[in-house]
Amino acid sequence: MCGRFSFVVSKEKIQQQLGEQIDTGINLRINYNVAPTQHAYVITNDKPLALQYFTWGLIPHWSNDGENSGKLINARMEGIEAKPSFRVPVRKRRCLVLADSFYEWKNEAGRKIPYRIALKNGDIMVMAGIWDVWYKDDYAIKSFTIITAPPNKEVTPLHNRMPVLLADREEQQKWLKDLSLEEVLSMLHTPPDDLLECYRVSEKVNAVNNNGPEMHQRLADPPALF
Repeated sequence: MCGRFSFVVSKEKIQQQLGEQIDTGINLRINYNVAPTQHAYVITNDKPLALQYFTWGLIPHWSNDGENSGKLINARMEGIEAKPSFRVPVRKRRCLVLADSFYEWKNEAGRKIPYRIALKNGDIMVMAGIWDVWYKDDYAIKSFTIITAPPNKEVTPLHNRMPVLLADREEQQKWLKDLSLEEVLSMLHTPPDDLLECYRVSEKVNAVNNNGPEMHQRLADPPALF
């Protein structure tokens, strides 16, 4: 799964990588420790030239109360087209979720040791997502979830799931186009090996209120027990 990520990205880098025409707004909110139910940046298929700020954790349009419990932060790619919360969004409401890295945890003798996972080339990490909007009268909540796949070689030692990554601009633009369900599903797969770097970071990242550059600081791996 992807349960925490970071967004430390400049407007210039977004426009350089995703297109100069992308409207990023005035000031980007940097976040070293994005947690479920918080807001994060996405680019949606209905506004492909604008950066938007949605809440993380899908709230289906048919929800009774519009509450974000944080349970739908991820959507497994397997069978996504048939799940009640995801079957309409995967067909009609797709988005790019922007990050510079995500975090995963490894259990070491009962301790949860966090690792930062980023692209080796330093590019913005573009994760495949779907979104929805919940209305009550004139009030609306826009939310998203990140699609996950089985892990590649780098992530396998840490977890059995990882985000679906759209690595090049052609894929990213295609994800936002009007596609058949078969075309959409064909884009969902485990990212290639040797794409990512993983390194240990401070256990401070375990607490959502910790948020600063030290979340990205590389630490030595703990010594082997045997």
